[in-house]
Amino acid sequence: MEVTCFHCRKVNVLPGKVGFREECIHCRSDLHVCKSCDFYDVKSYNECREPSAEVVREKERANYCDFFIARQGGGGPDDEKARLKAAADALFKK
Repeated sequence: MEVTCFHCRKVNVLPGKVGFREECIHCRSDLHVCKSCDFYDVKSYNECREPSAEVVREKERANYCDFFIARQGGGGPDDEKARLKAAADALFKK
């Protein structure tokens, strides 16, 4: 399985699913984090599209969410900037 690190944006190849304590081989950031999950969405309640998931306050730290699905692709810094701008526009729409 390939997982893109939310921090350094480099791909990590894992033999199976992402474990709770998996770290990026490039920058040592946690991989089982909200920001690397397919359900992560800043526009959703608690920044998660999974309605049954418990609230996780630290989105960049490892957590024990059972709903975690590794995001494919990951996007680059330009995608992150566009996503944040869209979230701000939606929040302050006229």
